[in-house]
Amino acid sequence: MGRAGFNRKTALATATLTLAAEAPDLDVLSRFGGPAFGFAHHRGFTHSFLGVPLDAAVVVGFVYLIWRLRGRKLNDPNLPPRWGLLFAYACIAGLSHILLDFTNNYGVRPFWPFSEKWYSWDIVFIFEPVMFSLLLLGLIVPSLFWLIDREIGARVRGPRGRVAARLALAGVVLLWGLRDFEHRRAVNVLSARTYQGAEPLRVSAYPALSDPFRWYGVVETPAFFALAPIHTLGAEIDSDENLTIRYKPEETPVTLAAKRSYLGRVYLDWAQYPITETETLENGYIVDFQDLRFVQLPRLLSRQGEARRALGAGVELDKNLHVVGDVYGSGKKQTLTPEPD
Repeated sequence: MGRAGFNRKTALATATLTLAAEAPDLDVLSRFGGPAFGFAHHRGFTHSFLGVPLDAAVVVGFVYLIWRLRGRKLNDPNLPPRWGLLFAYACIAGLSHILLDFTNNYGVRPFWPFSEKWYSWDIVFIFEPVMFSLLLLGLIVPSLFWLIDREIGARVRGPRGRVAARLALAGVVLLWGLRDFEHRRAVNVLSARTYQGAEPLRVSAYPALSDPFRWYGVVETPAFFALAPIHTLGAEIDSDENLTIRYKPEETPVTLAAKRSYLGRVYLDWAQYPITETETLENGYIVDFQDLRFVQLPRLLSRQGEARRALGAGVELDKNLHVVGDVYGSGKKQTLTPEPD
């Protein structure tokens, strides 16, 4: 955004935009309160409409402090900093962060603390290589041309890279348009059929890594969930043989106790398709929580054979159904962490 034209209106625009675009992720500091506390506050206040102006104020204050400490030095003395405009830019950058997080299937809570509801567009993977490449090229290509111009002695006038930056941003918008169209097709394919004779109650389609025509469907019926890989180019589910059926577990005193725990409440508030599995121990139980929208994640985020997959967690209970702690990982890497007070 800075190179697309914002850096021509005020000094320090690019630095302010960059810091403000990253500022919402300061919520990573909440992890010092433990994994469950960090999970509860991830994409919370700093990713909300109410938090954006506060994030922006902190960033602009930081930029002002550094500018003063550096002796008010500027690359272009004829372009002084306009602090009110920089604050507006910082707000726009913060909103762009929320928008980008909204496009993937993890989601955001933009109306926090007035509403804890999660919203997600579900059109791009958590990391989208094509979009990343477009933005990276928008930064690199002008620098390459600058090196060529310097080599041949061409005169450079003003900030460079406006055309490349605008093309990169336009490419991102076009990519979103394509993915939104294919996402709608995937949802329609899932809704248009029955599953083992059962009508779907709810369907969702989640993106694959980089491929806009491959989606991972989750279908809820009265008795079970169906996981269905989809190719939208053929406008059909891969095959009935590729369907995975996950029956809804029976509610028990053990699962109810786990759901009342701190981690259980936080997880169920965030998950779109939560499902539990209960493991009986010698002196208690472990209730594993998983969100089915992430069960089909590529193996780069989930190792083969792991019982507790990416973005899953567990709650350990004793025989009296009191919470012992939260369980993360599996096998030899399994850890038990006390719940937040």
